[in-house]
Amino acid sequence: MPLTINTNATAATASMHLSNNTEALRKSLTRLSSGSRIVQPVDDAGGLAVSMKLESAITRLAGAHKNVQNAISFLEVQDGVLESAGKVVNRMIELKGLSQDVMKNSSDVANYNREFQDLQGQLYDMTSVKFNGVSLFAQFSSEANNAEGVFNDTALDNTVSVYVSADGSSGPKVSLSKSMLLSALTINASTLAATKFSDGATAGNGINSFASASAASRIDLDDVSVGVFTQALQNVATLRSDNGASMSRLTFASDNIAVTKTNMEAANGRIVDVDIAAESTRMAKYNVLVQASASMLAQANASTDVALMLIR
Repeated sequence: MPLTINTNATAATASMHLSNNTEALRKSLTRLSSGSRIVQPVDDAGGLAVSMKLESAITRLAGAHKNVQNAISFLEVQDGVLESAGKVVNRMIELKGLSQDVMKNSSDVANYNREFQDLQGQLYDMTSVKFNGVSLFAQFSSEANNAEGVFNDTALDNTVSVYVSADGSSGPKVSLSKSMLLSALTINASTLAATKFSDGATAGNGINSFASASAASRIDLDDVSVGVFTQALQNVATLRSDNGASMSRLTFASDNIAVTKTNMEAANGRIVDVDIAAESTRMAKYNVLVQASASMLAQANASTDVALMLIR
């Protein structure tokens, strides 16, 4: 091999290896410091594309999970009001029984009747309770062009949709019912069936509405049979049962979202997370190679000293 000054092939080769090893060490250090296997798109272009889609789905699932939790809170508040409404109706039934006591004179019965009418106003106030500005109960249907809703009539129901997947409106949903409490407390005395709240606006027409804002339209104890009271209580119990069923479904939906989100995070981690054990081994390897390359480059550069000795 000839001895030259302009070209030092040995040093050039050592320099190339030093550059390559330094770049490999830099990547290894970057991966270990970031915890990510894909630092740049060039590291795994396809994996990066899949990871971005997974991360987007995980973010949407987190939002859906929060929405489901808020829907459960909505139902919990709604059930609390329904529980109180049931207690009010129970008190009304008690007042009906007390008013029929032979030991009570007309003044006593009038006192019971006054409380009974006040409780009708209280029930009406309960039906207007809101959750963060959203009504817990509905009088009008969302299914029939805003017609007045009727208890236990799905064609005249009022529902809102809770989306329980990362696909939003195009994915599965849970229909959350705004209970028709006003209708449930409005009973046709002849059939014991719930009817429209507006049908009970006039006292004495055979429609007994236990919720009324107007004192003029409130019914008296004598106008209501025990069977009507019992049906009203049964209707409230049915609303609580429906509420519980919706809450149960949302709870399972929430659990499913949490599991799906966890599994998708694991899938994304398999794509982007760095294997610390393997990468630390590579880092040690390239660290040694960089030092060896630098040492060899220094020796290769020193080899031209022989040419200088000959020139002297």
